[in-house]
Amino acid sequence: MKKEYVTRVLEKLDEIYGVRKQGFYHKQLWQLLAAIMLSAQSTDKQVEEVLPQLFIRFEQAKDMADASLEEIEDAIRSIGLYKNKARNLKKCCQQIAEEFSGEVPKDIEGLLKLAGVGRKTATLFLADYYGIPGVTVDTHVFRISKRLGWATGKNPVQVELELQKVLPEEHWNRINFQLIYHGRAVCTARRAKCDACVLADWCERKME
Repeated sequence: MKKEYVTRVLEKLDEIYGVRKQGFYHKQLWQLLAAIMLSAQSTDKQVEEVLPQLFIRFEQAKDMADASLEEIEDAIRSIGLYKNKARNLKKCCQQIAEEFSGEVPKDIEGLLKLAGVGRKTATLFLADYYGIPGVTVDTHVFRISKRLGWATGKNPVQVELELQKVLPEEHWNRINFQLIYHGRAVCTARRAKCDACVLADWCERKME
């Protein structure tokens, strides 16, 4: 894989989707983590619509930890998989309140101990709040990076490690939202719009 080829793709992604994604509405650290948890398999728009009222209702992590499951479900009902997310949010907030003295862990090892927090969520949180470089691999990143020939791994962790070698570190934090946007609009899972794709000249799938 030629370095200039990767550079051209990254330049195009920066040009089309920008270099910085606007963060979720939040006033406290635990609220940012909760917002990222809610965003899994949901659109940013769906999440943003519930956050202001959600965080008025639950100002502190302990408020959500002490709330009934039904109350949390009611507050996030418009978001996909809301029942499962409500369970995870309540348990996560209980852990923050009881096991971490009300503070959100500042490292990936601590974050991964929280209910509903996987590697992707933890990496996104650390990138959004602390600016810590990290590649997050969701279904869009997994699919498109393989189509571009950047990775061949069979699972997200393998692809994450491959992308860390292929991509300059300054691009790690933004490659996730850029490929999510591109995957939703152009390089879709079922029927990629290759004829309309600005990355087609460098795509191994297109050249097959």
